[in-house]
Amino acid sequence: MSNFRTLDDLGDIRGKAVLVREDLNVPMADGQVTDDTRLRAAAPTLLELADAGAKVLVLAHFGRPRGTPDAKYSLLQVVQALANVLGREVRFLDVGEAPQLPDGSIAVVENTRFDPGEESNAPEFVAKLSKLGEIYVNDAFSAAHRAHASTEGLAHVLPAYAGRAMQAELEALEKALGNPEQPVAAVVGGAKVSSKLDVLRHLVGKVDHLIIGGGMANTFLAARGVDVGKSLCEHDLAATAEAILDAAEIAGCTVHLPYDVVVASEFAANPPSLRTCNVHEVAADEMILDVGPQAVEALADVLKTCRTLVWNGPLGAFETPPFDSATVALAKTAAALTREGSLASVAGGGDTVAALNHAGVAGDFTYVSTAGGAFLEWMEGKVLPGVAALEAAAR
Repeated sequence: MSNFRTLDDLGDIRGKAVLVREDLNVPMADGQVTDDTRLRAAAPTLLELADAGAKVLVLAHFGRPRGTPDAKYSLLQVVQALANVLGREVRFLDVGEAPQLPDGSIAVVENTRFDPGEESNAPEFVAKLSKLGEIYVNDAFSAAHRAHASTEGLAHVLPAYAGRAMQAELEALEKALGNPEQPVAAVVGGAKVSSKLDVLRHLVGKVDHLIIGGGMANTFLAARGVDVGKSLCEHDLAATAEAILDAAEIAGCTVHLPYDVVVASEFAANPPSLRTCNVHEVAADEMILDVGPQAVEALADVLKTCRTLVWNGPLGAFETPPFDSATVALAKTAAALTREGSLASVAGGGDTVAALNHAGVAGDFTYVSTAGGAFLEWMEGKVLPGVAALEAAAR
Protein backbone atom coordinates (compact mmCIF):
# COMPACT_ATOMS: atom_id res chain seq x y z
CA MET A 1 0.00 0.00 0.00
CA SER A 2 1.58 3.29 -1.15
CA ASN A 3 1.31 6.35 1.06
CA PHE A 4 0.79 8.54 -2.03
CA ARG A 5 -1.79 8.53 -4.83
CA THR A 6 -0.87 7.28 -8.30
CA LEU A 7 -2.42 7.50 -11.77
CA ASP A 8 -4.55 4.45 -10.80
CA ASP A 9 -6.48 6.76 -8.44
CA LEU A 10 -7.34 9.40 -11.04
CA GLY A 11 -10.76 8.35 -12.37
CA ASP A 12 -12.12 9.95 -15.57
CA ILE A 13 -9.77 12.72 -16.72
CA ARG A 14 -11.11 13.26 -20.27
CA GLY A 15 -10.96 16.95 -21.09
CA LYS A 16 -9.13 17.87 -17.88
CA ALA A 17 -5.89 19.85 -17.89
CA VAL A 18 -3.18 17.92 -16.04
CA LEU A 19 0.09 19.57 -15.00
CA VAL A 20 2.90 17.00 -15.05
CA ARG A 21 6.29 17.82 -13.51
CA GLU A 22 8.93 15.92 -15.48
CA ASP A 23 12.71 16.05 -15.63
CA LEU A 24 13.58 17.30 -19.12
CA ASN A 25 16.99 18.61 -18.07
CA VAL A 26 18.79 16.61 -20.76
CA PRO A 27 22.35 17.05 -22.05
CA MET A 28 22.63 18.99 -25.32
CA ALA A 29 25.35 19.59 -27.90
CA ASP A 30 24.99 21.74 -31.04
CA GLY A 31 21.26 22.10 -30.46
CA GLN A 32 20.70 18.34 -30.28
CA VAL A 33 19.78 16.15 -27.28
CA THR A 34 22.73 13.79 -26.74
CA ASP A 35 21.05 11.47 -24.20
CA ASP A 36 17.27 10.99 -24.17
CA THR A 37 17.13 8.73 -21.06
CA ARG A 38 15.06 11.25 -19.11
CA LEU A 39 12.68 11.80 -22.03
CA ARG A 40 12.10 8.06 -22.29
CA ALA A 41 11.47 7.90 -18.53
CA ALA A 42 8.77 10.56 -18.92
CA ALA A 43 6.99 8.79 -21.79
CA PRO A 44 4.81 6.24 -19.90
CA THR A 45 3.10 8.90 -17.75
CA LEU A 46 2.63 11.42 -20.57
CA LEU A 47 1.22 8.84 -22.99
CA GLU A 48 -1.08 7.25 -20.38
CA LEU A 49 -2.61 10.64 -19.49
CA ALA A 50 -2.94 11.76 -23.12
CA ASP A 51 -4.48 8.43 -24.14
CA ALA A 52 -7.05 8.89 -21.33
CA GLY A 53 -8.12 12.15 -22.99
CA ALA A 54 -6.38 14.64 -20.71
CA LYS A 55 -4.79 17.87 -21.87
CA VAL A 56 -1.24 17.25 -20.69
CA LEU A 57 0.94 20.24 -19.79
CA VAL A 58 4.54 19.34 -18.99
CA LEU A 59 6.38 21.47 -16.43
CA ALA A 60 10.17 21.26 -16.17
CA HIS A 61 13.33 23.27 -15.67
CA PHE A 62 16.36 23.38 -17.94
CA GLY A 63 19.76 24.51 -16.71
CA ARG A 64 20.20 27.40 -14.29
CA PRO A 65 18.80 30.57 -15.88
CA ARG A 66 18.70 32.37 -12.48
CA GLY A 67 15.09 33.53 -12.61
CA THR A 68 15.16 35.39 -15.94
CA PRO A 69 14.30 34.26 -19.50
CA ASP A 70 17.34 33.24 -21.52
CA ALA A 71 17.03 31.68 -24.98
CA LYS A 72 19.88 29.23 -24.39
CA TYR A 73 17.84 27.69 -21.54
CA SER A 74 14.54 27.54 -23.42
CA LEU A 75 12.70 24.21 -23.31
CA LEU A 76 11.66 24.81 -26.91
CA GLN A 77 14.90 23.07 -27.94
CA VAL A 78 13.77 19.85 -26.21
CA VAL A 79 10.26 19.73 -27.73
CA GLN A 80 11.14 17.94 -30.98
CA ALA A 81 13.28 15.31 -29.20
CA LEU A 82 10.37 14.63 -26.80
CA ALA A 83 7.97 14.38 -29.75
CA ASN A 84 10.31 11.83 -31.38
CA VAL A 85 10.36 9.73 -28.19
CA LEU A 86 6.57 9.91 -27.73
CA GLY A 87 5.81 9.35 -31.41
CA ARG A 88 3.31 12.22 -31.50
CA GLU A 89 3.08 15.99 -31.76
CA VAL A 90 4.20 18.06 -28.76
CA ARG A 91 3.18 21.73 -28.52
CA PHE A 92 4.98 24.54 -26.71
CA LEU A 93 3.51 27.19 -24.40
CA ASP A 94 4.62 30.16 -22.35
CA VAL A 95 3.69 30.07 -18.66
CA GLY A 96 1.31 33.00 -19.05
CA GLU A 97 -0.68 31.49 -21.92
CA ALA A 98 -4.18 30.19 -21.28
CA PRO A 99 -3.90 26.83 -23.02
CA GLN A 100 -6.42 26.18 -25.79
CA LEU A 101 -5.60 22.51 -26.22
CA PRO A 102 -7.60 19.63 -27.66
CA ASP A 103 -8.23 16.56 -25.49
CA GLY A 104 -5.37 14.05 -25.64
CA SER A 105 -2.75 16.64 -26.56
CA ILE A 106 0.65 17.16 -24.96
CA ALA A 107 2.36 20.53 -24.53
CA VAL A 108 5.63 21.57 -22.89
CA VAL A 109 5.45 24.76 -20.83
CA GLU A 110 8.48 27.08 -20.96
CA ASN A 111 11.27 26.62 -18.37
CA THR A 112 9.79 27.15 -14.88
CA ARG A 113 13.11 28.64 -13.71
CA PHE A 114 12.59 31.66 -15.98
CA ASP A 115 10.52 33.00 -13.07
CA PRO A 116 12.32 33.77 -9.77
CA GLY A 117 9.23 32.42 -7.97
CA GLU A 118 10.08 28.86 -9.04
CA GLU A 119 13.15 28.32 -6.87
CA SER A 120 11.81 30.43 -3.99
CA ASN A 121 8.50 28.46 -4.10
CA ALA A 122 6.67 31.81 -4.15
CA PRO A 123 2.88 31.48 -3.54
CA GLU A 124 2.11 33.88 -6.41
CA PHE A 125 4.07 31.73 -8.91
CA VAL A 126 2.43 28.55 -7.54
CA ALA A 127 -0.94 30.25 -8.09
CA LYS A 128 0.06 31.28 -11.64
CA LEU A 129 1.06 27.70 -12.50
CA SER A 130 -2.02 26.21 -10.85
CA LYS A 131 -4.29 28.28 -13.16
CA LEU A 132 -2.98 26.20 -16.08
CA GLY A 133 -4.44 22.92 -14.80
CA GLU A 134 -6.88 21.08 -12.54
CA ILE A 135 -4.69 18.15 -11.48
CA TYR A 136 -1.00 17.91 -10.57
CA VAL A 137 1.21 14.89 -11.27
CA ASN A 138 4.82 14.78 -10.04
CA ASP A 139 6.91 12.39 -12.14
CA ALA A 140 10.35 13.89 -11.41
CA PHE A 141 12.01 12.10 -8.51
CA SER A 142 15.35 13.61 -9.51
CA ALA A 143 13.99 17.08 -8.58
CA ALA A 144 12.11 15.89 -5.47
CA HIS A 145 14.84 17.05 -3.09
CA ARG A 146 14.07 20.67 -4.02
CA ALA A 147 11.13 22.56 -2.47
CA HIS A 148 10.34 24.57 -5.61
CA ALA A 149 6.98 25.79 -6.93
CA SER A 150 6.66 23.09 -9.60
CA THR A 151 8.08 20.25 -7.47
CA GLU A 152 6.46 20.96 -4.09
CA GLY A 153 4.20 24.03 -4.05
CA LEU A 154 1.64 22.76 -6.58
CA ALA A 155 0.98 19.59 -4.53
CA HIS A 156 -0.58 21.79 -1.85
CA VAL A 157 -3.04 23.61 -4.14
CA LEU A 158 -4.12 20.96 -6.68
CA PRO A 159 -5.12 17.28 -6.25
CA ALA A 160 -1.66 15.64 -6.38
CA TYR A 161 -0.53 12.25 -7.73
CA ALA A 162 2.72 10.41 -8.46
CA GLY A 163 3.49 9.65 -12.10
CA ARG A 164 4.68 6.20 -13.22
CA ALA A 165 8.44 6.99 -13.04
CA MET A 166 8.06 8.58 -9.59
CA GLN A 167 5.93 5.65 -8.43
CA ALA A 168 8.50 3.08 -9.65
CA GLU A 169 11.32 4.97 -7.95
CA LEU A 170 9.53 5.33 -4.60
CA GLU A 171 8.43 1.69 -4.57
CA ALA A 172 11.99 0.55 -5.35
CA LEU A 173 13.46 2.75 -2.61
CA GLU A 174 10.90 1.53 -0.07
CA LYS A 175 11.89 -2.04 -0.94
CA ALA A 176 15.59 -1.16 -0.55
CA LEU A 177 15.75 0.73 2.74
CA GLY A 178 12.24 1.58 3.91
CA ASN A 179 11.00 -1.94 4.48
CA PRO A 180 13.69 -4.24 3.04
CA GLU A 181 14.06 -7.99 3.17
CA GLN A 182 16.93 -8.76 5.58
CA PRO A 183 19.91 -9.09 5.54
CA VAL A 184 20.73 -5.81 3.78
CA ALA A 185 24.09 -4.85 2.24
CA ALA A 186 25.15 -1.41 1.05
CA VAL A 187 28.06 -0.64 -1.25
CA VAL A 188 29.28 2.94 -0.85
CA GLY A 189 32.19 4.03 -3.00
CA GLY A 190 33.59 7.17 -4.52
CA ALA A 191 36.51 9.45 -3.96
CA LYS A 192 35.78 11.27 -0.73
CA VAL A 193 34.34 10.40 2.67
CA SER A 194 33.46 14.08 3.15
CA SER A 195 30.82 13.91 0.38
CA LYS A 196 29.18 10.78 1.81
CA LEU A 197 29.42 11.36 5.59
CA ASP A 198 25.67 11.62 6.10
CA VAL A 199 25.09 8.54 3.94
CA LEU A 200 27.52 6.45 5.99
CA ARG A 201 26.13 7.67 9.32
CA HIS A 202 22.59 6.84 8.23
CA LEU A 203 23.40 3.45 6.72
CA VAL A 204 25.24 1.95 9.70
CA GLY A 205 21.93 1.94 11.56
CA LYS A 206 20.00 0.50 8.61
CA VAL A 207 22.10 -2.25 7.02
CA ASP A 208 23.79 -5.48 8.12
CA HIS A 209 26.83 -5.11 5.84
CA LEU A 210 28.47 -1.83 4.79
CA ILE A 211 31.00 -2.29 1.98
CA ILE A 212 33.26 0.75 1.60
CA GLY A 213 35.28 1.20 -1.59
CA GLY A 214 36.91 3.86 -3.73
CA GLY A 215 39.13 6.58 -2.30
CA MET A 216 36.84 6.61 0.75
CA ALA A 217 38.15 3.21 1.83
CA ASN A 218 41.67 4.67 2.08
CA THR A 219 40.51 7.18 4.71
CA PHE A 220 39.04 4.35 6.79
CA LEU A 221 42.18 2.22 6.35
CA ALA A 222 44.36 5.15 7.43
CA ALA A 223 42.12 5.68 10.47
CA ARG A 224 42.81 2.05 11.35
CA GLY A 225 46.57 2.69 11.22
CA VAL A 226 47.26 1.41 7.70
CA ASP A 227 49.91 3.33 5.75
CA VAL A 228 48.19 4.10 2.43
CA GLY A 229 51.25 5.64 0.73
CA LYS A 230 50.32 8.47 -1.61
CA SER A 231 46.74 7.26 -2.11
CA LEU A 232 43.86 9.71 -2.22
CA CYS A 233 43.01 10.01 1.49
CA GLU A 234 41.36 12.53 3.82
CA HIS A 235 43.69 12.14 6.79
CA ASP A 236 41.92 14.96 8.64
CA LEU A 237 38.78 12.81 8.79
CA ALA A 238 40.39 9.95 10.74
CA ALA A 239 38.40 10.71 13.90
CA THR A 240 35.16 10.91 11.87
CA ALA A 241 35.91 7.54 10.24
CA GLU A 242 36.59 6.03 13.67
CA ALA A 243 33.26 7.39 14.96
CA ILE A 244 31.42 5.78 12.03
CA LEU A 245 33.16 2.46 12.68
CA ASP A 246 32.21 2.68 16.38
CA ALA A 247 28.58 3.48 15.51
CA ALA A 248 28.52 0.47 13.15
CA GLU A 249 29.78 -1.81 15.90
CA ILE A 250 27.07 -0.62 18.30
CA ALA A 251 24.40 -1.09 15.60
CA GLY A 252 25.60 -4.60 14.71
CA CYS A 253 26.62 -3.55 11.20
CA THR A 254 29.71 -5.24 9.73
CA VAL A 255 31.95 -2.79 7.86
CA HIS A 256 33.98 -4.35 5.03
CA LEU A 257 37.24 -2.67 4.05
CA PRO A 258 39.61 -4.12 1.42
CA TYR A 259 42.47 -6.29 2.69
CA ASP A 260 44.15 -6.76 -0.65
CA VAL A 261 44.42 -3.86 -3.07
CA VAL A 262 45.63 -2.96 -6.56
CA VAL A 263 48.36 -0.33 -6.44
CA ALA A 264 50.59 1.63 -8.81
CA SER A 265 53.12 4.44 -8.46
CA GLU A 266 51.32 6.48 -11.14
CA PHE A 267 47.64 6.90 -12.02
CA ALA A 268 47.42 5.88 -15.67
CA ALA A 269 45.86 3.12 -17.74
CA ASN A 270 47.71 -0.21 -17.28
CA PRO A 271 50.83 1.35 -15.70
CA PRO A 272 54.04 -0.75 -15.61
CA SER A 273 54.23 -0.36 -11.81
CA LEU A 274 50.85 -2.11 -11.35
CA ARG A 275 50.71 -4.80 -8.65
CA THR A 276 48.34 -6.41 -6.16
CA CYS A 277 49.31 -6.56 -2.50
CA ASN A 278 48.04 -6.77 1.08
CA VAL A 279 46.90 -3.39 2.44
CA HIS A 280 49.80 -3.47 4.91
CA GLU A 281 52.34 -3.71 2.05
CA VAL A 282 51.57 -0.47 0.19
CA ALA A 283 54.86 1.35 -0.48
CA ALA A 284 55.31 5.04 0.32
CA ASP A 285 55.36 5.99 -3.38
CA GLU A 286 52.31 3.85 -4.33
CA MET A 287 48.61 4.65 -4.47
CA ILE A 288 45.64 2.32 -3.97
CA LEU A 289 43.50 2.41 -7.11
CA ASP A 290 41.19 -0.60 -6.76
CA VAL A 291 40.05 -3.35 -4.42
CA GLY A 292 42.01 -6.59 -4.86
CA PRO A 293 40.62 -9.90 -6.20
CA GLN A 294 40.61 -11.76 -2.86
CA ALA A 295 38.57 -9.01 -1.17
CA VAL A 296 36.15 -8.95 -4.13
CA GLU A 297 35.66 -12.72 -3.81
CA ALA A 298 34.91 -12.29 -0.07
CA LEU A 299 32.47 -9.48 -0.85
CA ALA A 300 30.72 -11.67 -3.42
CA ASP A 301 30.26 -14.27 -0.67
CA VAL A 302 28.73 -11.56 1.55
CA LEU A 303 26.20 -10.64 -1.17
CA LYS A 304 25.22 -14.31 -1.48
CA THR A 305 24.02 -14.20 2.15
CA CYS A 306 21.96 -11.00 1.62
CA ARG A 307 18.44 -10.38 0.31
CA THR A 308 18.72 -6.64 -0.41
CA LEU A 309 21.51 -4.47 -1.85
CA VAL A 310 21.79 -0.69 -2.13
CA TRP A 311 24.72 0.55 -4.24
CA ASN A 312 26.14 4.07 -4.63
CA GLY A 313 29.65 4.67 -5.97
CA PRO A 314 32.38 2.56 -7.62
CA LEU A 315 34.95 0.43 -5.72
CA GLY A 316 37.96 1.76 -7.65
CA ALA A 317 38.99 4.31 -10.28
CA PHE A 318 36.71 2.48 -12.72
CA GLU A 319 37.07 4.93 -15.64
CA THR A 320 40.72 3.88 -16.05
CA PRO A 321 41.52 0.21 -16.81
CA PRO A 322 42.37 -2.08 -15.13
CA PHE A 323 41.03 -0.25 -12.04
CA ASP A 324 37.49 -1.15 -13.09
CA SER A 325 38.00 -4.85 -12.26
CA ALA A 326 36.57 -4.91 -8.71
CA THR A 327 33.50 -2.80 -9.58
CA VAL A 328 32.74 -4.91 -12.67
CA ALA A 329 33.25 -8.23 -10.84
CA LEU A 330 31.04 -7.33 -7.85
CA ALA A 331 28.39 -5.76 -10.10
CA LYS A 332 28.26 -8.98 -12.14
CA THR A 333 27.80 -11.01 -8.93
CA ALA A 334 24.98 -8.72 -7.80
CA ALA A 335 23.36 -8.95 -11.24
CA ALA A 336 23.53 -12.76 -11.26
CA LEU A 337 21.99 -12.97 -7.76
CA THR A 338 19.24 -10.57 -8.86
CA ARG A 339 18.50 -12.68 -11.96
CA GLU A 340 18.26 -15.76 -9.74
CA GLY A 341 15.71 -13.95 -7.59
CA SER A 342 17.72 -14.15 -4.36
CA LEU A 343 18.67 -10.44 -4.21
CA ALA A 344 16.75 -7.17 -4.64
CA SER A 345 19.32 -4.67 -5.96
CA VAL A 346 18.85 -0.91 -6.11
CA ALA A 347 21.59 1.40 -7.39
CA GLY A 348 21.80 5.12 -8.04
CA GLY A 349 24.04 8.11 -8.68
CA GLY A 350 25.75 9.21 -11.90
CA ASP A 351 29.06 7.35 -11.43
CA THR A 352 27.21 4.23 -10.33
CA VAL A 353 24.95 4.17 -13.38
CA ALA A 354 28.01 4.68 -15.61
CA ALA A 355 29.87 1.86 -13.82
CA LEU A 356 26.92 -0.57 -14.12
CA ASN A 357 26.52 0.28 -17.81
CA HIS A 358 30.26 -0.25 -18.25
CA ALA A 359 29.90 -3.68 -16.59
CA GLY A 360 26.95 -4.42 -18.88
CA VAL A 361 24.61 -5.25 -15.99
CA ALA A 362 22.46 -2.12 -15.43
CA GLY A 363 19.49 -3.94 -16.97
CA ASP A 364 19.83 -6.84 -14.52
CA PHE A 365 19.54 -4.77 -11.33
CA THR A 366 16.08 -4.58 -9.77
CA TYR A 367 16.12 -0.80 -10.10
CA VAL A 368 18.69 1.76 -11.24
CA SER A 369 17.97 5.37 -10.28
CA THR A 370 19.28 8.09 -12.58
CA ALA A 371 18.64 10.73 -9.90
CA GLY A 372 21.83 12.17 -8.47
CA GLY A 373 21.22 14.58 -5.59
CA ALA A 374 17.78 13.20 -4.72
CA PHE A 375 19.08 9.61 -4.52
CA LEU A 376 21.97 10.70 -2.29
CA GLU A 377 19.66 12.65 0.04
CA TRP A 378 17.36 9.63 0.23
CA MET A 379 20.38 7.49 1.20
CA GLU A 380 21.14 10.08 3.88
CA GLY A 381 17.67 9.53 5.36
CA LYS A 382 16.56 13.07 4.55
CA VAL A 383 12.95 14.07 3.85
CA LEU A 384 12.52 14.91 0.16
CA PRO A 385 10.10 17.88 -0.08
CA GLY A 386 8.54 16.75 -3.37
CA VAL A 387 7.79 13.29 -1.96
CA ALA A 388 6.58 14.64 1.40
CA ALA A 389 4.13 16.92 -0.44
CA LEU A 390 2.68 13.94 -2.36
CA GLU A 391 2.29 12.01 0.89
CA ALA A 392 0.59 14.96 2.59
CA ALA A 393 -1.80 15.31 -0.39
CA ALA A 394 -2.86 11.65 0.00
CA ARG A 395 -3.90 12.05 3.65
